[in-house]
Amino acid sequence: MQKNKNNQAKLTFGLFMVYFLILIWIILFKMQFSFNTLPHFRGLNLIPFAGSVIKNNQMDYSEIILNMIVFIPFGLYLSMIKLNWPFWKKIILIACVSLLFELLQFIFAIGGADITDFISNTLGGAVGIGVYIVFSKILKEKTNNTLNILALIGTICIVLLGLLAMRFITYKF
Repeated sequence: MQKNKNNQAKLTFGLFMVYFLILIWIILFKMQFSFNTLPHFRGLNLIPFAGSVIKNNQMDYSEIILNMIVFIPFGLYLSMIKLNWPFWKKIILIACVSLLFELLQFIFAIGGADITDFISNTLGGAVGIGVYIVFSKILKEKTNNTLNILALIGTICIVLLGLLAMRFITYKF
């Protein structure tokens, strides 16, 4: 039984590392396959829900929602890996990682550091923690096993889509 839990923990951590690398690719590398295609600008927005999310004088919720979605797995994985951590400790780690991403974009001039992104990323991580709590109430001790299976399927799909995109970009039909 202990060996199975250890294998589950290793699988969770491995899937988290793959997810984190994909997260870096999405946020810092803007899903580009070449450094030459990265944006070369440095922006800073410290006014929540202004600037970058205003398009044609209207609020564009799509970027906020996408930022939340991309951080939901962070909250899930963190909850799976750090079972005994309280909610606030997980939120602080998620917020720190989000802040780090925003600062790196600013420092390396590969995008805008945006408070709205920071808020939506952190909120997405909180949603992930909440989803884990709901799953753990329903599935009890089968939670991590079930989430690992779902995460493995999702990770395989994302990696295959990434490889397909690379092939498409490389060969330019």
